[in-house]
Amino acid sequence: MNQSQTPIIDALQEWVSKSHASFYTPGHKRGIGISPLLKNRWGANVFGWDLPELPGLDNLHAPAGIIEQAQALAAELFGAQQTWFLVNGSTAGVIAAILATCGEGDKIILPRNIHSSAIAGIIHAGAVPIFINPAYDRSLDIAHSITPASVKFALEQHPDTKAVMLVYPTYYGACGDLVAIANIVHSYHIPLLVDEAHGAHFGFHPDLPPAALTAGADLTVQSTHKLLGSLTQSAMLHVNSNRIDVDKISRSLRLLQTTSPSYLLLASLDAARQQMAVQGKELMSQTIDLAKIARAKIAQIDRLAVVELATTTPGCKYLDPTRLTVTVTGLNLTGFAADEILTEQLGLVAELPSMRHLTFIISLGNTQADIDRLVWAFTELATNYAEDQCLELLSIEPPDTILTEMVITPRQADRSSHIRISIDDAVGKISAESICPYPPGIPVLIPGEIITAKALDYLRATIDLGGEIVGCSDPDLEMIRIVNL
Repeated sequence: MNQSQTPIIDALQEWVSKSHASFYTPGHKRGIGISPLLKNRWGANVFGWDLPELPGLDNLHAPAGIIEQAQALAAELFGAQQTWFLVNGSTAGVIAAILATCGEGDKIILPRNIHSSAIAGIIHAGAVPIFINPAYDRSLDIAHSITPASVKFALEQHPDTKAVMLVYPTYYGACGDLVAIANIVHSYHIPLLVDEAHGAHFGFHPDLPPAALTAGADLTVQSTHKLLGSLTQSAMLHVNSNRIDVDKISRSLRLLQTTSPSYLLLASLDAARQQMAVQGKELMSQTIDLAKIARAKIAQIDRLAVVELATTTPGCKYLDPTRLTVTVTGLNLTGFAADEILTEQLGLVAELPSMRHLTFIISLGNTQADIDRLVWAFTELATNYAEDQCLELLSIEPPDTILTEMVITPRQADRSSHIRISIDDAVGKISAESICPYPPGIPVLIPGEIITAKALDYLRATIDLGGEIVGCSDPDLEMIRIVNL
């Protein structure tokens, strides 16, 4: 196929150039009715591209024209049999993958550090999660991927499992041994689903980890906007296996995606695909080179360390070289304190602060000036903001020792009656919430699990240390929602 084509963009351009009176949605009528606040800040031209599914612009839920062509081009580029464009983010893709492979009461194996969208998918499907603890590096306080041995053991214990899902790469850029895991999963004649939200750039350079489809995944979901050049909320779902029923994927996406898709998002996916097809290796070479410069220069700054993982590290077969994690505890600062200084005083914003580290995404949109500022900011941080008093980090239990017992399925818990009670009275009750502390990003409680004193102590310690609790209706953790049996 001619990968320089942009069928969606070309069709939109034709409509934008056409003189006509519009009596269709959206209400702003190609920008005429847009608030001056937006028009003055964004410019007027972009709103002319905000069109609905007009004649010739195809239909996202039944593509037979330009969307079908654009998706076919993406499938060829990313090595898939079929690709779907997502306008509800990777979240819609992850949920659709679970709905298409698991039904009520079906088991699915997945890592405990799975994204919250997978928990949502399990609730929608009524599936039963079988969790595997990811390999956890206690010295770094970082969770990696699940290992082939843990997947094999889980399947031996649950041979009736319908699918396995994993995260590749993790937020910190660690990639598990996907080839080995795929071989184990396929020996049970079930599909391997991959949340590749942070790996859309894989496959465009030999120095990057292999793309999930190349390594044996049956289905992968990529957040195109996270690492490539599409707009926020745009993503892709790829299937490359007969183990996946593509009709079920389409039906699931019709349940999950809007019937009024943004053509700005669709056009950005079309453009991002074309950009990578034409310039992908060159752009990734530049990105990797910038990341190498950043790693080398920051590693030379006194009392800072750049996280490097050997391929022998459990749960880490590969490390994405464009993901930069800097350990700041040598400055007697937590990652949270360092992030506040960098953001508010030095004009630098990280992707993810954690207890010991700051994690940065270096992508095709970064420049040498960005790297220079990054190095300057860390030099300033180390020179002028380090604390003299030795930092004492609370010793808290690693996640694999505090995970709790599931007594009802997440769907049963979600559909049950709920009440809010004091956290002091919650021990022994059934959680109705999915509560995940950052760091390390592993859910401590999900709906249907028994609340233990150990789990609550862990969550309280995370808050005391400056961490963030996600998913709890009360972020201060004074109240918690439980199943009211």
